[in-house]
Amino acid sequence: MYCSAACRQKAYRGRQGPVGGGGVQELIEDIGRQAGRLAPRPPAALYDTVTELSASVARLQRVARTARATAEDSTAPARSVTAARVTDTPASVTDTPASVTDTPASGTEEPASVTEVPAAVTELTETDFAALTEQHRREIQVHCYRMTGSYDEAEDLVQETFLRAWRAREGFQGRAKARTWLYRIATNACLDFQRRTTRRPQRYEPVPGTNHGEGEPPARITWLQPYPDDELPVVEAPGQPEAAALSRETLELVFLAAIQHLPPRRRAVLILRDVLGLTAAETAEALGTSVASVNSALQRARPVLRDHLPRERADWRASEPTEGQRAVLERYMAAVGRLDFDAMAALLTEDVVLTMPPNPFWFVGRDALVDFVRVSLDPASPMFLGHWRSLPARANGQLAVGHYIRRPGTSVHRAQVLDVLRFDGGEDRIAEITSFEPHLFPAFGLPLRL
Repeated sequence: MYCSAACRQKAYRGRQGPVGGGGVQELIEDIGRQAGRLAPRPPAALYDTVTELSASVARLQRVARTARATAEDSTAPARSVTAARVTDTPASVTDTPASVTDTPASGTEEPASVTEVPAAVTELTETDFAALTEQHRREIQVHCYRMTGSYDEAEDLVQETFLRAWRAREGFQGRAKARTWLYRIATNACLDFQRRTTRRPQRYEPVPGTNHGEGEPPARITWLQPYPDDELPVVEAPGQPEAAALSRETLELVFLAAIQHLPPRRRAVLILRDVLGLTAAETAEALGTSVASVNSALQRARPVLRDHLPRERADWRASEPTEGQRAVLERYMAAVGRLDFDAMAALLTEDVVLTMPPNPFWFVGRDALVDFVRVSLDPASPMFLGHWRSLPARANGQLAVGHYIRRPGTSVHRAQVLDVLRFDGGEDRIAEITSFEPHLFPAFGLPLRL
């Protein structure tokens, strides 16, 4: 329980912030202090302390996992046939200019709080190195998510980024910020991953025996996943570089889906230039290409992005959910719980779109969507699934809801689907529902059972 919103935010920053200046030892001691405060009563205090302790333990677990991976990498057979280095370290790893990702588009000065890699970075132990990289984990993970559109793959690519950074530590002399260095390595890790997968968005195709509605089939991006708002880094001031990197409009699902239509290198150029605010020269150096190539890629990327955004979002700007939209979310959850089809339909725009990545089902139009859900939500239907409960969530800066179902003859509601909602720009009605499978519920703080 907190006396004000400011106190709650301060406590949140304390739980979610980076490993302190004392590194791993300080985090371990902090966990010990938190464990020492555990007491069974009062229940509210127990819950708050356990929540704080769980966040700290999870952070220590990530540090330990990175330290273990780097230690295993250190003991692996050498990748070179000679004991000493016989070539220069590639430019993609060394001599990263401090301005590559640390210069905001507005020209504000670099905040002093950004951690620098010490000149003696090669003397860091695996655990110290893991603590250093943990401070930037969330921001780098958001970057990998924006590059790939997948929460699961972003987590894997963050770990790959840290391993690459560990292997390249000898070539890094501390001339740049740790954040700059990791951004560059992460971008190239994402590009390597996308070269291996070579996947492109397709169009949904009709499913036999299904009424999809009258509209055109939407784009099908089977790997698209939501990103939990609670895992975003806390941005103290809008003028900092992190604010541009985490701007809400570049995390919305419609933006993520739109940039998946770009080839990987054009996507990287657009993100580095238009999202992170790099100059053409900085982007060229980060990607190992020329300024002319960067400018050409950006000119080709921007029209494609606009073509794949909704008409009312041609400038890809977004706003925070309104009170009216939050009220619609409450009515939407209540209607699902009551199995009230008329109430659900009244909350949807006439041309509402429903997709379910990675599944092949899609629906365009209110009538088609309601006809689809009626089959499984109507107690009189032979395909009735059961009774529903819902919990609110936040994903990609948007309102979302986790739905649970209790099958007939059972007493437990189990996670069924996570709906991320997009609202019509001119009125508080739902214009798009993107439904995801329930394995990501824990990432959104949602239990798998009620």
